[in-house]
Amino acid sequence: MSEPSEITKTSETQQASSPDLDVGHVDALCAAIQSGDGKAIRNLLADEHPAELADRFEQLSSDDRKALVELTPDVISPLLLAELEDEVVEDVLPLLGPEQISKAMEELDSDDAIQIFEELPKDRRAEVLADMSEQDRKEIEDGFAFDEETAGRLMQREFVAAPEFWTVQQTIEHMRSQSALDDDDLPDKFFDIYVIDAHFHPLGYVPLSTLMRSGPGLVLSDIMDGNLTVIEPELDQEDVAYLFEKFDLISAPVVDTHGRLSGMITVDDIVEVIQDEHTEDMLALAGVSEAGLVDTVGSTVMARAPWLFVNLLTAIAASIVISMFQDEIEKLVALAVLMPIVASMGGNTGTQALTVAIRALATRDLTPANTNRAIRREAFAAIVNGVIFAVVLGVITFVWFNNLDLALVIAAALVFNLFCAGLAGILVPLGFKKVGADPAVASTVFVTTVTDVVGFLVFLGLAGVFLL
Repeated sequence: MSEPSEITKTSETQQASSPDLDVGHVDALCAAIQSGDGKAIRNLLADEHPAELADRFEQLSSDDRKALVELTPDVISPLLLAELEDEVVEDVLPLLGPEQISKAMEELDSDDAIQIFEELPKDRRAEVLADMSEQDRKEIEDGFAFDEETAGRLMQREFVAAPEFWTVQQTIEHMRSQSALDDDDLPDKFFDIYVIDAHFHPLGYVPLSTLMRSGPGLVLSDIMDGNLTVIEPELDQEDVAYLFEKFDLISAPVVDTHGRLSGMITVDDIVEVIQDEHTEDMLALAGVSEAGLVDTVGSTVMARAPWLFVNLLTAIAASIVISMFQDEIEKLVALAVLMPIVASMGGNTGTQALTVAIRALATRDLTPANTNRAIRREAFAAIVNGVIFAVVLGVITFVWFNNLDLALVIAAALVFNLFCAGLAGILVPLGFKKVGADPAVASTVFVTTVTDVVGFLVFLGLAGVFLL
C-alpha cells in the first residue's frame, strides 16, 4: 500500500480536534480559493488528518470545490476520497482524470475503492478500470457483482489467512515478508488472522493480541478461537451490523458459495452502516430524505412533496369527518374548542408507540416470539394513560364550561382514542413489516390518520348522542 500524499500526513502526537468546525479556518480557505492562491490553500490544509480535511472540503460550495481541485489537484488524495460523503465524492469525481481516480482506487483497500467506483458516472467506469492493474480491476468487478448494501459489496478482499498447521513464528514472518513487497496484499488495518484448511475454508481465528502473546513455536490450531461468525456475501448490510452488535465482533470473515474465505468486514465499516441505517430510519419516520451537502432546493422539494401530498389527503379525510357533524358543532361551540385536544393527545400517543416499535424492529428486539406481549403492553399502557389524562381533562372541561355531560363525553373519547392510537402505533409498522415494506417509511402518516379520524369521530359522535 502506497504512502498517503504529504497533504494528508499527520503527526504521531496529533490530538483529535473539536467536532465543531473552525469557521474562521473555512472562511480563510474560501478566501484563498477565490484569490487563486494555491500556496495558501496548501498551507491551510497542511498536516490535516484526512477526516478533518474532508470536513472542511464538504463545507465548501460546489464552485469552490471545483476551483480548489483546479488550483491544487494533489490535495485530492486517496485517503481524502475515502473520507468524503458519497454525494460530495459524486460531485468531485467529474473534476478528476481517469488516471488519478484509478491510482487512488489502487492505493485504497478494496472496500473503499468500490465505494468510490459506485459514485462514478457509468460512462466513465470503463476508462477508469482500463487504467488499473488486472488484480485491482478484478476486485472491483467482483465486488460490483453483488447488490448494493450487501456484505459482498461491503467487504474488503484484503485479509490475513494462514494454514492451521503454521506456527506463530511462521505467521509473523509471512506477514513481514508480505509487507516488504511492492504489491503488498495485506490490509492497512486488521485485527484477526483467519485459520484455514487446505480448501480455504475458515476454521477459526487468532486475534492479533493472542498472536503477539503466544510463544513462537505454538501452532495456530492450538491457539485459535473456533467460535467463528461467518457471513455470506448476499446478506444485507443491516443484518451484518446486527451480527456485529450481537456478538461484539471486531471483524468477520465473508465466504463464497462454496464456503471458501473470500474477504472480511471490519468494525469501522459497520459503524458507518449502523449510523447510515439509523439515520435512514429516522428520516423515513418523518417522511423526508436527507438534505445532503450538494442537494438543491428542487431535489429537496421533490423528495418531500409526495409525503406532504399524502398527508394532505389524510387531513382532508379528517376534515370530512368533522364536516359530518357541522350541525352539532354549531349548536355547541365548545366542541370546536375541545376536539383538537383529543386528536392531539391521540397523535402523541401513537407517535410514542410507533417510535418504540420502529426502534425495536430495527434492533431485532421485536420478534414474532414477543409480538403479542408487545401489543398488549402498548394497549394497556395507552388505556392507563387515557384514564389518567381523561380525569385531568374532564376536570378542566367541567371547570371551564360548567357542563358535566361534556366533561364525561370528552373523557370517554380520550380514553378510546388513546387506546386506538397505542394499537395503531405498533400494529401499523408490524403490518408494513409483514408485507415486506419498510415500516419506517409511511407509518407516521397512517398512524396520524387513525388518531385524527378516530378522535374526531368518537368525540363528535358521542357528543351528538349524549349532549344534543
